[in-house]
Amino acid sequence: MNRISARIAAVALCTGGALLLATGPASAHVTARVIGESAVQGGYTKITFRVPNEDEEAGTVKVEIKLPEDTPITSLRTKALPGWTAKVVKSKLKTPVTVHGNEITEAITSISWTANPGVRIAPGEFAEFEVSGGPMPETEQLVLPAVQTYEGGKVVNWDAPPTDGAEPERPAPVVKLAPKSEGDDHHGGGTTPADDTHAEAAGPAEDTTARWLGGAGLAVGALGLGIGAGATLRARKLSAKG
Repeated sequence: MNRISARIAAVALCTGGALLLATGPASAHVTARVIGESAVQGGYTKITFRVPNEDEEAGTVKVEIKLPEDTPITSLRTKALPGWTAKVVKSKLKTPVTVHGNEITEAITSISWTANPGVRIAPGEFAEFEVSGGPMPETEQLVLPAVQTYEGGKVVNWDAPPTDGAEPERPAPVVKLAPKSEGDDHHGGGTTPADDTHAEAAGPAEDTTARWLGGAGLAVGALGLGIGAGATLRARKLSAKG
C-alpha cells in the first residue's frame, strides 16, 4: 500500500508541475480587464492593465499602451499611482471622427507610466495601471498593444493581434466591447461622471441619517434609564415608610 501511495503522489506531483508549466506563461501576459462594470460601445468605462514582471533579475520601469487610430478614443484619464509618472499623448487623426455630433480631429494614441527613481515592478511581482474615459469605439474588441521596459533597457512588445487558433507568444491586451442597446444614454453604460457624482452625493446623506438615528437611539436609552432610576427611588421611599 505504501508503494502504491508513493506512486500516486509522484504522478500527482508530475501532473501538477506540468500544469503549472503549461499555464505559467499565459498567466504572465500583460492583460487588460474591465472589472465590476460593462464596457459598451459608445460608452465610458475603466480599464485595468495588469503587468507582471517576467524577468528573474531586472525590474519593470516603464509601461506603454498604444491605442489604435482607426478606432480612436478621444478622452482618457489615468488613476494616480504612487511612484509612477503617467503621460497621455494625443495626436492628430488621419481621418476625423464624429462623437456626439462633434468632429474630432485628435485622439489618444498612447499612455505610458514611468517609474520614479528607486521604484520598479520587482521580479515575482505585478502592478496594475488604470485608465478611465471614452467614448469607447464601435467595435467588438479593442486591441491595445503594450510595451514593457525593464531595467537595463530590455524591451518586450506585447503586440500580437488575437487569432482564432493558438494564442500567440506575446498577445496584445484586448478589451471586449458590448453593443450599445436602445436604452443606453449617450454615456452608453459603465462608469460615468453622473454615476460617480451620485455615489459621492449619496454618501453624506446616508451618513447624516445614520447619525440622526444613532442620536435618537441614545436619547431614548437615556430617557429609559432616567425613568427606571426614578421608579427605584420611589419604591425605596415607600418601603422605608412601611
